[in-house]
This record gives sequence, structure tokens and C-alpha cells, in this order.
Amino acid sequence: MNLAALNDIAEKMVTPGKGILAADESHGTIQKRFDAIGVENTEDNRRAYRELLFRSTEAMKNHVSGVILFEETLYQNAADGTPLVELIAQAGSVPGIKVDKGAKPMPGFPGETITEGLDGLGERLKKDYERGARFAKWRAVIDIADGIPTWGAVKANAHALARYAAICQANQIVPIVEPEILMDGAHDIGRCDDVTRWVLQTVFQELFEQRVALEGIVLKPNMVVCGKKCDKRASVEEVATRTIAALKATVPSAVPGIAYLSGGQSDEEATAHLDAMNRIGGFPWKMTFSYGRALQAAPQKAWSGKTENVAAAQAAFAHRARMNGLASLGQWEGALEKAA
Repeated sequence: MNLAALNDIAEKMVTPGKGILAADESHGTIQKRFDAIGVENTEDNRRAYRELLFRSTEAMKNHVSGVILFEETLYQNAADGTPLVELIAQAGSVPGIKVDKGAKPMPGFPGETITEGLDGLGERLKKDYERGARFAKWRAVIDIADGIPTWGAVKANAHALARYAAICQANQIVPIVEPEILMDGAHDIGRCDDVTRWVLQTVFQELFEQRVALEGIVLKPNMVVCGKKCDKRASVEEVATRTIAALKATVPSAVPGIAYLSGGQSDEEATAHLDAMNRIGGFPWKMTFSYGRALQAAPQKAWSGKTENVAAAQAAFAHRARMNGLASLGQWEGALEKAA
């Protein structure tokens, strides 16, 4: 393992003013996105949509530090035959790959899941590296409801994250470590705070035990937010304050950066929370975004599968990327949203 090289990639992934585009939707997830805009879910349409993002010069060069790809996309070529991974690299962004095989029901733990995909991971990563991937992503899913999460599920998911991270580093791939506390329930922000701290403490203990070099990872956590069904909404300031406090208490300073997931927040909500956290300051890591839907909802709607809408979709993508780039510097203002 060349830790200096891993650290260089990790630092590039959290470049100030830039963030990570999560374009790693599975076929099932992209189906939902395409259904919403009336587009058939074919390989050609998936390629055309992602190509328009990667050819969005303003967004990619100025505001996107890395792109998480679905396996299909990593090995796809653009319409002119150029590998899509090359378009990303040419824009100065780091290509990455989603390597987990999804969260599956965990036997003996009703309502909880375990993420699969460790079998054969080392061999897959060797091929992905040859294709151009320099980082990977693995998502552990922790739900909050009556009686859950349980210690067994938290421990198992943290252990799998750590094993994945160790295998990545052995293959010269920077692991994005993503323990996501879902915001689907009715829990309040205090419950999310407690579970977030518990999960992060467990994840970093497992990373230590599996001898993962923290200087060569990027953490992708949830923000500390209320569940979607909670009647009492937390303010932007409370989300920012609680999130930073939770991470300061659990995340070692050796970690180069934190790239937050949006987790179902609205576009502006995710941007406002990121901005508020960076305005607080006083933390040891760089803090940016790793957004999927919060970056792509606007360009998907603008595109709607029509070639004549590509420029409009790219403009929408560039705007959202710029807004979040500013938020990662603590320089976003709500008024900027009007100036598309």
C-alpha cells in the first residue's frame, strides 16, 4: 500500500470548493428517476444521460472533484467511443466505483439490513483500477424505528465497512466509508444524533481493528437531521451545530475529509446545511458534499430524455454544482439560488 498516493487522491476528492457527484444509481434506482421524467430505462439512455453530465465542462472542471460510478458506467463508452471514465479524468475529476452489492435483509434481525459484496472484491478492484477508478464506495444502511438499530446490526455493518476499506487500500483504491442513518422514520433530531454518534464510534473502532489507514479514506456520513415523518422540524442552525458536534466527538483528525450525503433532503436544504456547517468552522477535516439526487434532480427534469434539452440540463447541473461548491466554502447565500 502506497499511503502517500492514497492520501493524495483523498485530498483531491475533498478539494475546497468542489465535491463528489454520486452517479452510481443501480438499474432499479435509475428506473425510478427515469419514470419520473418519462424516459425509458435503456442502456443507451443511461449512457446519454450520464454523458451529458460528464461533458458539462463548467460543472466538472470547477465544482466536481470526483464521480462515483455504477459498474456499467465505468466500462461504458461515450457516443463517440471515448470511455466515459476518460471524460471524467479529462475534466480533472477523480473516477470512482460503487462496489457493494446492496443492502439485504439481515437474518435474525427483523427490519435491519447488512450490505453484501465482500466476496471477490479484491479481484474486482484490480480490474476497476486498470479501467481508471481510483476510489470506491460502500454504503451501510442503518434505519431508526422501534427497537432498531440493534447492536448486532450496527456491529456487523461497521465490520463489513472496515473489511471493504482494508481491501480497497490493499489494491491502491481510496475507500469512501459510508454509514448512512436513514431519515425515513418519525424520529426527532436527538434520536438521530444519538444513533449517528453510536454508529460512527463503532465504525472507527472497526477501522482501527482492521488496520485501515485513516489518512487514505474519505468519510461519507449522514447529517444529523429529523426523520421525514417527524412533526417537529429542526432549524438549519441546529442541524449544522449537532452534526459538527457529533463528528468532532467521533471522527479522528487523521481523516482528510468528510463528504456528506444528502439522504433525501431537498436540493436547497442539503446546500443550506452544508453551508451552515462550513460557516461554523473549527473542525480538523475538509467538509464537502457527495450528492446524488440533490445534484441531479434539476438536470434530469430539464433533460427529460430529449437531445435538444442537453444544454439546459447541463446548465441546471452546473448551477447545483456551483451552489454546493460555494456551500463547501461557507459562501452560499439563498439569494444565489435565483441566479441560475
